[in-house]
Amino acid sequence: MRALPSALMTTAFAIAPYAIGDDIDFSATQGSFSDAVEYQTNPLSFTIYTDTQTSNSAWEEIQPQNSNYDNPYRVSLFSPQNGEDSERLWSQTKSIGAYGLGVAGALALMPESITQWEKNGDPLLEKWWDNVNQGPVWDRDVWYINYLGHPYFGGVYYQSARKSGYRQWDSFIYSAMMSTFYWEYGVEAFAEIPSIQDLFVTPILGWVYGEWAYNKEQEIRISGGSVWGSSALGSTTLFFLDPVDGLGNGVNHLFGRQLVTAGTGFMGVQDVGMPNGVSERQFKFQVQYALDTTPDSGRTRSNYYAQNNNDPITYGIVGISAGASYVSPSEVWQLEPGVGASFSLGLHFTPAFSGHLTYTRAYLTDTASQASTAYENYSVNALYYFNAESSFRPFITAGFGEAMKNMDRKQKKFQLNAGAGVHYQINSNWAVQTDWRYAAGPRSNVKDHLATGKLIYRFGQGEG
Repeated sequence: MRALPSALMTTAFAIAPYAIGDDIDFSATQGSFSDAVEYQTNPLSFTIYTDTQTSNSAWEEIQPQNSNYDNPYRVSLFSPQNGEDSERLWSQTKSIGAYGLGVAGALALMPESITQWEKNGDPLLEKWWDNVNQGPVWDRDVWYINYLGHPYFGGVYYQSARKSGYRQWDSFIYSAMMSTFYWEYGVEAFAEIPSIQDLFVTPILGWVYGEWAYNKEQEIRISGGSVWGSSALGSTTLFFLDPVDGLGNGVNHLFGRQLVTAGTGFMGVQDVGMPNGVSERQFKFQVQYALDTTPDSGRTRSNYYAQNNNDPITYGIVGISAGASYVSPSEVWQLEPGVGASFSLGLHFTPAFSGHLTYTRAYLTDTASQASTAYENYSVNALYYFNAESSFRPFITAGFGEAMKNMDRKQKKFQLNAGAGVHYQINSNWAVQTDWRYAAGPRSNVKDHLATGKLIYRFGQGEG
C-alpha cells in the first residue's frame, strides 16, 4: 500500500493532459427562490465553466421520498429510488477495477523495500487465501499511509457514488464496500494481510474528505477553474480531487470514444440567511450528460436550485477522540499498571447510540526485565446513552477486540469487553467523555482494566 500514491500519481500524470476538456462559458443571473425569497441575498452575476461532456448528478436536485427521512439509514445503493445514476456508478466501478489492477501490477514490479509487499514465491491464490485467513491485523504502516493515504482513496471511492446522484450515506456505504472487498480483501490481500485500521479509517475518514472534495470541486469550478490565479494548478487540483473521473475523461479522449461515463459540471452557489439565523448554502446547477459517443448526444438538464443540507444523514455523524487511559493489565502480561494514550474513530448514529474503533497504547514496565514495554488494546465498541436528549449522558458499552504485548502478534489475545461511563455534550461539535472498561479473554486468563478520559470532536454540523 505504501507505494500506491506514487504509482497512481505516475499513471495520473500520463493521462492527465487528456482529462481536461474544453470549457464553455455561460453567463447567468440567479433568479428567486420560491421558498426563501424574503431571506435571499441580492442576485449575483456569475460565469459558469462546464465540460462539453459531463455525466455527474446530485442527490440534492431530486425530490427524495419521505422514506429517506422516516428511515434515514436505509440503503438505496442496490435499489435506487430517487433517480440515482446506477449506470454511471457501475461504469466508474469497472474503471476503478481496471486502474487498481494496473497499479497493483506496477507495485508488484517494484522492490519489496518500497512496497512492503512480501514476495516469497507462493502461488498468488494460495498467498491470497493465507493472508485473508490470518487477518485482519493491526498493521504497522507509517502514519501518513494509514491516516492520510487511506482516507484519500476512501474519498475517491466516495466521489464516484456521490457524483452519480447518491446521497452521503449511500456514498459512504459504497466507499466501505470498495475499500473492504475490492481493495483490502481483494487486490491488496494478494500481497499482505488485511488491516484493521484500513477497514475503518478508509471509508469513515474518506467520507469526511470525500464530501470536502465534492464541495471544493464545486467551488473551484464555479470560480472559473483556477487555483491561486493559475488555471494549470486548478486543472491539476480538480484532477486529484476526483482522479477516477479525471482518468475516465483521459481514457475517453485518448481513444476518441466514450469508454467510461465521466465528466463533471456545476454552476452557481450562494449563501442564504434563514429565519433562525442559520446560513444555508444553495447551489444552482446546469449539467449535461454525454452517455453516447457522438458529441450531440448530450442531454442538458434545466437549471434548478437545491440545498446541500437537506440530507438526513451527513458526515456530521463522524467523530474522533483523543485522550489518556489508565491501564491495569492482567498478571499474565507481567506488566505494571500505567498511563497511555487513547484514540477512537466512530459514527454517532443517534444521540442515543454510537459505534467506535478504539485504540490504546501504553508503555508499561515489564515486571521481569524492568524494561519499558508496549501494551496495546484495540476494540470495536457499541455505546448506548441514557438521557440522550440532555447534555449529560450516562452510557454503557460493550465490544470485542484484542490486546497485545511488545507489538508481537504472537502474543495477542482476543477479548470481550464491557463497561460504563459518562458523556457530556459541550456543543454540537465538542464533547468530553470518561469511561471504565473490563476486557477479558474468553479462552485465556487475561483480564484487563482500562479507565479513559477523552475529548471528542464531530465533523461538519456535528449533532446539530
